[in-house]
Amino acid sequence: MHIPESLQDLADSEAVQFLKRPKTITRIFAGVFSLVVFSSLLTDGHQNNTESSRLRCVLNSNSTACGFAVGAGLLAFLTCLAFLALDTHESRVGSSRFKTAFQLLDFILAVLWTGIWFVGFCFLANQWQHSPPEGLLLGSSSAKAAITFTFFSVLVWAFQAYLALRGLRNDAPVPYKRSLDEGGVALTTLSPPSAASPVNTPPAGPNGQNYTSSALSPYLATPKAPRLAMMPDN
Repeated sequence: MHIPESLQDLADSEAVQFLKRPKTITRIFAGVFSLVVFSSLLTDGHQNNTESSRLRCVLNSNSTACGFAVGAGLLAFLTCLAFLALDTHESRVGSSRFKTAFQLLDFILAVLWTGIWFVGFCFLANQWQHSPPEGLLLGSSSAKAAITFTFFSVLVWAFQAYLALRGLRNDAPVPYKRSLDEGGVALTTLSPPSAASPVNTPPAGPNGQNYTSSALSPYLATPKAPRLAMMPDN
């Protein structure tokens, strides 16, 4: 294991440069927000009220709301971990098609999670608005934390979708780029020589006549007009 000798070596290391990327920072925040939503409703999401000992969801006693928040938070957290693991090997992959497919998948999932968290925020806020908080012994702070970080997750995943789209636009397709390069080489090869470049003149014959001009002179000479002959009268 390489140990950096100074702070400058530590700042220039691959791990620090990877953590400083905007995509990596966004994934870390998205994972933390998903973990907060998942853990807050998993631990304190079901409480009993003052009238009964039966456990109910703190969001309007709707078990679907708590289950949605716990399931979405867990899946989003696992998605962030998986993409972080793939990001570490992205620079080692030489195939441009794999990178394009990876960025396209990243963009699709980011847009999908943005929509899921937006729907979840509206659903959880609506259920919390209709729930009686005075009847709960505990759990109101967990519900507020889950709703708040659900809203933050919408912003983070939307920014993640923007980063993925920018990465797709910056990557030029390899076949078109190669064809343009080949066309530039062909145009450079077929371009006429400049005035400063030396011109190879063909050798002259023993009489000082150019072989090329003598070979082409019968074909390049100006054709003469036919002459009209006068016929004598009988």
